[in-house]
Amino acid sequence: MLAVLDTNVLVSALWTPNGKASYIVSQVIAGRIKLCYDYRILAEYRDVLSRPKFKFSDWQINFLLDAFEKDGVSVIADPLNHVPFSDESDRAFYEVAKFCHAKLITGNTKHYPLDDCVVTVSEYYLCVSDNE
Repeated sequence: MLAVLDTNVLVSALWTPNGKASYIVSQVIAGRIKLCYDYRILAEYRDVLSRPKFKFSDWQINFLLDAFEKDGVSVIADPLNHVPFSDESDRAFYEVAKFCHAKLITGNTKHYPLDDCVVTVSEYYLCVSDNE
């Protein structure tokens, strides 16, 4: 199963260790979900997770990103310039998901076009937890 995680999923996972987002991230780390990413996504992960307001430790951030890089799928996605985004930083996640034929898991679907590949944390959680 291939997936792209919006940054808000990682923030939620670190804030709520027993929540749905944390479960999904643990499935990525365990290798049950294969994470797709590109250099833009990794840069945003590091930038956002390192913000002082979140108070995440360096070891938490490095553990996640090292695991993602080690076992994930790094790609250079085709640009989808014809798809409008109000926040250009969201484009990378959508482009990688479309390129990899992966699910884009997010806490806010309003940031993305209406597309079957874009799902909420709760929708994806139901999908993966039912398969166990």
